[in-house]
Amino acid sequence: MKLKGNLCFATLLACASMAGVDSAAQTAADSSAHNVVDEVIWVVGDEPILKSEVEAMRMQAAQEGTRWNGDPDCVIPEQLAVQKLFLHQAAIDSVEVTEADVQGQVDNYVEYWIQQAGSREKLEEYKKQSISQIRNELHDIVHDQMTTQKMREKLVENIKVTPGEVRRYFKDMPQDSIPFVPTEVEVQIITQTPRIEQEEINRVKDELRSFTDRINKGETSFSTLARLYSEDPGSARSGGEIDYAGRTTFDPAFANVAFNLTDPKKVSKIVESEFGFHIIQLIDKRGDKIKVRHILLKPRISDKAVSSSLARLDSIRTDITKGLFTFEEGATVISDDKDTRNNHGLMSNIMGSARTSKFRMQDLPPEVAKVVDTMKVGEISAPFSMINDRGKTVCAIVKLKNRVDGHKATITEDFQVMKDLVLGKRREEKLHEWVVDKIKTTYVRINDRYKDCKFEYQGWIK
Repeated sequence: MKLKGNLCFATLLACASMAGVDSAAQTAADSSAHNVVDEVIWVVGDEPILKSEVEAMRMQAAQEGTRWNGDPDCVIPEQLAVQKLFLHQAAIDSVEVTEADVQGQVDNYVEYWIQQAGSREKLEEYKKQSISQIRNELHDIVHDQMTTQKMREKLVENIKVTPGEVRRYFKDMPQDSIPFVPTEVEVQIITQTPRIEQEEINRVKDELRSFTDRINKGETSFSTLARLYSEDPGSARSGGEIDYAGRTTFDPAFANVAFNLTDPKKVSKIVESEFGFHIIQLIDKRGDKIKVRHILLKPRISDKAVSSSLARLDSIRTDITKGLFTFEEGATVISDDKDTRNNHGLMSNIMGSARTSKFRMQDLPPEVAKVVDTMKVGEISAPFSMINDRGKTVCAIVKLKNRVDGHKATITEDFQVMKDLVLGKRREEKLHEWVVDKIKTTYVRINDRYKDCKFEYQGWIK
């Protein structure tokens, strides 16, 4: 769990339960002792930190078995205080996060909690709130988390390390501190997308046409149908709404129709994208961004179609093993996977702004990892089916191009790993120094009972 600069995911559920109490903070603090319902324990700049916030985070961590690095009654308010320093600087530097990114992260959290609880109903019962209320309370918490992280990244974006620094750091590192590099693999893939029968496409289109007809007749609303039937889990929960976003955010076919809509009362024609078939309704336009709602339906792929694709891939695998053509040639000419087709089938692992062909096993799609786990270098797998990152069923064969078993890092074989380690250390040092300097120029008031705490950062007590 991260204890520096931003709130951890493990405490979000507790934090959400405290959303909305800030407005009553001063009233609570000014009440007589026997009437106090909350208390301002720290003030950082002009932002209060409430005792109830600390208690909620502490209790949630205890329920989850989380261990704090120190006394939680000291560590937690310091975390909150540090976050407020970053948020204050973000406001000064105009560092912002997009509403679309915030909503996307909220969706991820809520979906995760639903999975943990077992169902939407069980989560609502546990929280004693509707999903909509949970989302609303999470919004500001997630916004502050993401803004804090973006501010931290801005502060360290220009920090670089030289090869000489990396070598010196590695030379002076104790043997028991040298990091362990997990097994990494490079994988090539050929995919075939099972053919969808025209009858199934017609069924989906007819259903979307019936939705449009019901909306136009006033029998129901677009948002109601989206909640009930849309197969886009990210937007269905909010009535199919996709918040303000630019053209490049959307699938090109979807964007071409969505950005030409002018009347919020009308429903678009049926649009086919790489995700399935949609109908779209405009909510608002703001500059070069639009806010829309949509309903997505995905045609079902029959077992017969899957079997046919698997059989074709088995034939392709046989031809490769006979030497009729190479795996690389097959990937370039035959594969449906546009992301790997132009790279001879080699899968890419995107990590932030970096791209590499090396994957740890846990970073591969689960179906690919399961197949690759027992393969030898140069071996081609039997055909298998999987769900790709667009939610579609595809069939595939993979070739294990390379495997480097887990080992202690060496400067010759794992220079990038060591460079990342040194860079991370330099960035943490920079952020620590920044927080200490920021504290010196920020008004801080702490309740007397916290003044004996052993804080990570110096200067809180003035």
